[in-house]
Amino acid sequence: MIDFIYNLLLWLLLPLLVPYHAYRSLSRGRRTAFMERFGAIPEAELEPLKGKRTILVHAVSVGETLAAQPLLKGIRSRFPEHRVVITNVTETGRGVALKSNSADLCIYFPFDYPFAVRAVLKKVSPDLVVIMETEIWPNFIKEAGRLGIPVLLANGRISDRSLSRYLRFSWFFRPVLQRLSALCMQSAEDASRIQAIGARPETVHVAGNLKYDIPLRPKNPEQASGIKAKYGIPGGAFVFTAASTHEGEEVFVLEAYRMLLSARPESFLVLAPRHPERAAGVAEQVKKSGFSFRRRSQLEAEPAPQQPGEVFILDTVGELAGLYGASDLVFVGGSLVPTGGHNPLEPAACGIPVLFGPHMENFREIAATFLAKEAGIQLVGAAELGEKLVSLSGDAAGRDRMGRNGAGILAESAGSTTRHLDAMAACLGGSRG
Repeated sequence: MIDFIYNLLLWLLLPLLVPYHAYRSLSRGRRTAFMERFGAIPEAELEPLKGKRTILVHAVSVGETLAAQPLLKGIRSRFPEHRVVITNVTETGRGVALKSNSADLCIYFPFDYPFAVRAVLKKVSPDLVVIMETEIWPNFIKEAGRLGIPVLLANGRISDRSLSRYLRFSWFFRPVLQRLSALCMQSAEDASRIQAIGARPETVHVAGNLKYDIPLRPKNPEQASGIKAKYGIPGGAFVFTAASTHEGEEVFVLEAYRMLLSARPESFLVLAPRHPERAAGVAEQVKKSGFSFRRRSQLEAEPAPQQPGEVFILDTVGELAGLYGASDLVFVGGSLVPTGGHNPLEPAACGIPVLFGPHMENFREIAATFLAKEAGIQLVGAAELGEKLVSLSGDAAGRDRMGRNGAGILAESAGSTTRHLDAMAACLGGSRG
């Protein structure tokens, strides 16, 4: 009965889904990819999979795709006989997947209609499906079970904000969770929560957080100089990077940057909005604030070196991690506004100290670890950003200590990839192949 009601609602929503999806795609300058989303994958694209065993990894957007990178590398090493397919929901996630070169095929995840998911699963014919971070699609998971394909939930987490909702609708989620072959959760608390919602205890594992398994990339002067030269950043500048900012945050970042320039005129701001399609609006905000700026997408057309006191707007996907190597201090966005924050581990992998705001609900455990290990500073509010920025800019020893502490967190917390791969091996051992 639950499946019937769910599918009835899907069909009733179809007349709204198609125009809504078309509007979102076209308004952001992206292709709609309706054929793929309804299960029609061209045969030519499937050619690399012909006659090969396959593992399908679903990562909804940028964050999940980045988190999956250690696992994807592990799959290549542990299961070399398998081809890898990545599915994404967002264009930005797909862009990161394509740039990473970590898959043999990148396609869009199908809409959760039985005919669409059945078509994709039959064409790709995976021996195992890996779903990143609690993406629960009932028809996709059910159809995989019908075809004898095990499904593993990777890097699973249940946030404080979503727990009550999951529990309220546990009657809906329980049968879906019980169809999963394995659930690799980030922490013991996440494991307890997923079982309370309805997962079978014997399928639940505490595997740690894949996001900790980022290769350490210690910053060095030669590398930093090369990155600055590539992007036209002034060679002797103190580089402040505001990463993954959301609407409402840039105004505070720019005010803090103004304070920084008063203390260190040779400073330079890299401003990276979380959603590149916001770049035009961000550029307008920068202009209104009185700063000269350059957008990354204009760099080839305007190759002249940038100057201290200017703003470099990163409006492309997949380059932020590289720019951390030229940064001296990073603010992690999505944390001054109530969106749950973003991952501070990428800059930590380069030994860069981080600042983040009070809203880190989606990374509560990581944020708490950073504070306990003195690898980052949590701001009480937006007004504190400029003060901390100026203070740390004049404390090279303090920045170095925070950076080393952050890198130490990654070194101490590694191992999640191996635990995930072990769970995958167990699933593949019992799969149809």
